[in-house]
Amino acid sequence: MKPTELLEILSVAEKLKCNTRHCYTSSGRHESVAEHSWRVSLMAMLLTEEFPEADMDRVIRMCLIHDLGEAFTGDIPAFHKTAADTEKEDSLLNGWVQTLPETVKAEFSALLAEMNAMESREAKIYKALDKMEAVIQHNESDIATWLPLEYGLQLTYGEENVRFSPYMQALKAEVNRRTLQKIEESKTTPAGAQ
Repeated sequence: MKPTELLEILSVAEKLKCNTRHCYTSSGRHESVAEHSWRVSLMAMLLTEEFPEADMDRVIRMCLIHDLGEAFTGDIPAFHKTAADTEKEDSLLNGWVQTLPETVKAEFSALLAEMNAMESREAKIYKALDKMEAVIQHNESDIATWLPLEYGLQLTYGEENVRFSPYMQALKAEVNRRTLQKIEESKTTPAGAQ
């Protein structure tokens, strides 16, 4: 890959550092799309031993590129995102991918097709991790930043995506336990208390 081509790809990817997500970090600022993608990728790396039959390098690659479309559209929270939004994001991303150097174009196209099909074990792992990272981050944010609809959504989000794996089901159960604990503690902690 020519240095100019690399720099052009990185310039697009840099937008994920600028585009923020709905969720907040534990320090009280909006997280960026890049931070979410990084931690989903880290989760995949950390879970390599839990999925010995899967190509976890491929999963990590999926995690790294899964939100590249948001470089063009920004992030739209799942509870607001429509089919039209998804179609627009996919169209812009696929259009950009077609301009990439041949080897990158081939890899990104294959990964995106596999992710959209959601048939391979690797795609299922990536999608489950994507959903779990979001609810984990919500648990790490101040509950004062939660919208009313998120109290219930936090417990159901990603539920269908973890069904394929006993490990992912156990992770979701632990995240839910922590969610319920956070909600319960928020009822007993006076506002402004440390």
